[in-house]
Amino acid sequence: MDESTIYKKLYNKFKPSVLKVENESHLHAHHAQSPKSGNSHFSITIKSSFLKNLSRVDAQRKIYEVLAVEMKTGLHALRIKILS
Repeated sequence: MDESTIYKKLYNKFKPSVLKVENESHLHAHHAQSPKSGNSHFSITIKSSFLKNLSRVDAQRKIYEVLAVEMKTGLHALRIKILS
């Protein structure tokens, strides 16, 4: 799993007008809980009409639902920014 996997899954589900996925794992390599895989911490910036009318929490839940498999198999943390 890497940026392209996350990007494809989010793009296919939400058809966003803006989508940026960045690997931030290197910023967390020293954390004890980090799996140190190099693909565990990501930042997502997204703008999608699908998420527009949802609360911030509900929109984040939708994103986590799409990435449920990744969250169970090495994705440790997401930083999510939803643009309006």
